[in-house]
Amino acid sequence: MTDRVPAYVLLEDGTWYRGASSAPFAVTPAEVVFTTNLSGYQEVFTDPSYAGQIVVMTAPMIGNYGINDEDLEAARPMVAGIVVRELSRTASNWRSTGTLDGWLAARGIPVVGEVDTRRLTRHIREKGAMRGVLACGEQPDEAARAVLLASPSMEGLDLASKVTCDGWEEFGDATARFKVVAYDYGMKRNIVRMLTASGCRVTRVPAQTPAAAVLERKPDGVFLSNGPGDPAAVGYAPDTIRTLAASGTPIFGICLGHQLVGLAFGARTVKLPYGHRGGNHPVKDLETGRVLITSQNHGFAVQGEEGGTGVPGAPGLVVTHRNLNDGTVEGVRHRELPLFAVQYHPEASPGPHDATPHFAEFVRLMTPSP
Repeated sequence: MTDRVPAYVLLEDGTWYRGASSAPFAVTPAEVVFTTNLSGYQEVFTDPSYAGQIVVMTAPMIGNYGINDEDLEAARPMVAGIVVRELSRTASNWRSTGTLDGWLAARGIPVVGEVDTRRLTRHIREKGAMRGVLACGEQPDEAARAVLLASPSMEGLDLASKVTCDGWEEFGDATARFKVVAYDYGMKRNIVRMLTASGCRVTRVPAQTPAAAVLERKPDGVFLSNGPGDPAAVGYAPDTIRTLAASGTPIFGICLGHQLVGLAFGARTVKLPYGHRGGNHPVKDLETGRVLITSQNHGFAVQGEEGGTGVPGAPGLVVTHRNLNDGTVEGVRHRELPLFAVQYHPEASPGPHDATPHFAEFVRLMTPSP
């Protein structure tokens, strides 16, 4: 680094890691997590599902292809901070409009580089995701520890209401065949692109929009988006989802939307030790036996029946997909209603495209029977 400021990452178990920053910054607390994405860093940093988190990048160099406005998933960075091994100060890509470090600095997002991210990632895998701080200095001091201890745990946090849109917004062709209302719990821009490309006129609505207001529009379908925080803290969502589902309106949920579907029908959600974050998670479709390589970003999961397809507490739901790494629930559908949800990101930005057909599945649910 040209202007090297000593900095560090401090975790709540007392473990800390030396690093450096290019400029001073205030002590920054958040949950510390890691992602295995090798590219797509600007999509990661602007994904609202990362709100309230410090993200450790496991790829050894970040920033080498710069930044551009077309690939942002939100208008601004959503991460609280970033930890890298090496931050590239130059950008080499024909689409680049600037450097990553300059873009982050202009938006006040602290970056700590020169960190042994492999060691830090292994610690999180062994001990679990936990609170931490980014701070300047040669070593942790009492001020940084005080900020860390005063910071909230991710469990119990409703962050969806913090990142949702302010009002109703319309996207796509006004003459599109299908009218879809999308609940924004922290929705990525590429989800809107995928829905409009599937022939939908999309109305994005705030997270706390009443079901009655949505049903008044007589939508062909309802989409429940991804988002950050603890699904059990989004207490206003389950009743809304049950009302929408009872109307017979087709529903498609992903990520947080998937977890909220589970809660709406009686399931429980649990916090995973270190979550699933990256673009290479294998998921098995239990109905076809096909294995999908998926993009994921979540720290909570729907609790499923051990070794079966049932969901404890939610007899109306059946498990459709399982994670092949740890067996967690990755998809559910309702046994009677036109409703399904998946834990991973079929819009895959960044990530593989194996799960893209879920958007066509949603369209089929909305298509009237002949």
